[in-house]
Amino acid sequence: MSRKMMAAMFHDIGDVRYEETDIPEIGPREILVKIKKALTCGTDVKTYKRGHPLLLRNPPALFGHEYAGIIEEIGKEVKNFEPGMRVVATNSAPCGSCFFCKRNRPNLCQQLKNTFVNGAFAEYIRVPEAVVKWNTHQIPDSLAFEEAALTEPLACVVHGIEEANIELGDTVVVIGAGPIGQMLMMLAKKSGASTVIASDLAELRRNMAKKAGADIVIDPAEEDPIERVKEETSGYGADVVIEAVGLPTTWEQAVKMTRNAGMTVLFGGAASGTKFEIDTVRFHYGQLTIKGVFHLTPKHVEQALNLIISGSIKPEILITHEMPLQKITEAIEMMGSGKSMKVAIKP
Repeated sequence: MSRKMMAAMFHDIGDVRYEETDIPEIGPREILVKIKKALTCGTDVKTYKRGHPLLLRNPPALFGHEYAGIIEEIGKEVKNFEPGMRVVATNSAPCGSCFFCKRNRPNLCQQLKNTFVNGAFAEYIRVPEAVVKWNTHQIPDSLAFEEAALTEPLACVVHGIEEANIELGDTVVVIGAGPIGQMLMMLAKKSGASTVIASDLAELRRNMAKKAGADIVIDPAEEDPIERVKEETSGYGADVVIEAVGLPTTWEQAVKMTRNAGMTVLFGGAASGTKFEIDTVRFHYGQLTIKGVFHLTPKHVEQALNLIISGSIKPEILITHEMPLQKITEAIEMMGSGKSMKVAIKP
């Protein structure tokens, strides 16, 4: 096997190039996966537009992190996996023994940044030891690679829905109808929400939201989403509001849409250094619960994969295009402009 491969390399903000690079070398407890399909992600769009601290540290760097493929090589100490096995893996894994891992918050493990996997937009990817141990799973022959690649983002959504504590009959608002928002809607319905309201500027995403289970779709460019939510809830506001955009303005909007004693989940990650404001009287006397939700845990990864295998998620809503690796920049720009949902990238 040649030790060279083609990959998308991140050089700087707005500068991604398709070029030849070395196939990663693996350690004794690592595996090398030949990527069959990788998916674009909102994080990739953010990385492309404003950079990423890990990638900007030492460019050019491999990037992309949602993928599934076939094991090409295994380290000499790897157990339970073998060459030829169809697998999916996530982009990080906890240590299992630190302060947060012991308190059942492995998504906050300090080791995550050290195990962070980038390089899905390439022919091969190295899966580090911790990810092999905690977050790599064999997938059945019946599952398409692009569907399996939804495991990582869906695991984050499973975590978010768990933290949202949706009750039977609740009205749930999802701000942002990108792929994450679509999955949040699907699982909100499965969790018992009687009414799901989606808000997004992009027409494609609003149309997809209807297919994902949204009962009411709002174009915030045409009407005030806060007033519309109040109108649909007899003036109270929604029981649960989940923000899946990552902007301080929509964080504030989410709080204002939430009824007294309701739950606001801030799922979308805002840029470093930004802030948002909240009315302290409303927060205190309205008994609001505002919760930040980050990343995933091994439990959520397993749950997400099981949901995909069972057919509980609609991949045709989440993945709208397929492109070759050479067109990765075009794919990311399409997703960022709202002209596509996820794009399946084929090396």
